[in-house]
Amino acid sequence: MQTIETIADMRTIVANAKRQGKSVGLVPTMGYLHEGHLRLVDTARRENDLVVVSIFVNPLQFGPNEDFARYPRDTERDKTLLAEHQCDVVFLPSVEEMYPRPLKTVIELPGMSETLCGRSRPGHFRGVATVVSKLFHIVQPDKAYFGKKDAQQAAIIARMVDDLNIPVEIVTVPIVREADGLAKSSRNVYLTAEERPHATVLYRALMEAKAKIEAGERCADKIRQMVQARISAEPGVTLDYAEIVSLTDLKPIERLSGRVLLAVAAYVGKTRLIDNLQMDVTEDGVTFD
Repeated sequence: MQTIETIADMRTIVANAKRQGKSVGLVPTMGYLHEGHLRLVDTARRENDLVVVSIFVNPLQFGPNEDFARYPRDTERDKTLLAEHQCDVVFLPSVEEMYPRPLKTVIELPGMSETLCGRSRPGHFRGVATVVSKLFHIVQPDKAYFGKKDAQQAAIIARMVDDLNIPVEIVTVPIVREADGLAKSSRNVYLTAEERPHATVLYRALMEAKAKIEAGERCADKIRQMVQARISAEPGVTLDYAEIVSLTDLKPIERLSGRVLLAVAAYVGKTRLIDNLQMDVTEDGVTFD
């Protein structure tokens, strides 16, 4: 496994692979890898000749009061895990390498970036879309892999790729969970022993919503209110949002139909966690991702 720190060297490796007719898969990450990330790597390994994993804690997607400085980092641990999962190249650029001067060009997706997590994290998805666009231009992957836990991010990246005709296939991979349902996240390490049991309320609320939907409930407002009440009642947990939107454009819906996203976010103590339930609702019934 190679560790590459410069854009020029990364482009050289990709160019050599492309000349040999090899397919390239990219897994963009901010490091401190967990099983969810590794599931992306394993999927990329099965589907590509060359697997590239980028590790870059992107300052553009952190607000002034967010946790950029204390975001968990352990590069050596990450590299060991990636070698075990047969990654070919770790792209590990510095902030100065990615942003040698203040940016004048950014990627905006109005209407999709300001909803859900975007409401409480202004500018976050501008930073996400901009850095992912840069990574796509640097690595030129045939496929790029994203987790379904970050559903809004995946929807925004898919729309960016479609709008700008970027020749990369976006592959989304199911959420990986702890035994008690908590979605794997790098931020789970922030949870104290006392907070950890309460963090599962997001998953429990989603499962209650799933049961109601399976029983035939299609009113988005009724489901949303139930989820909001369940999460808000949990000790030590502060609800950020619980929303039901179309998965294609992230717009609110009144009744469940088509591709639907039930997304939740909450603070457990000081730790902000997200989770979601994705489904395809038709006249014949509902299928959950």
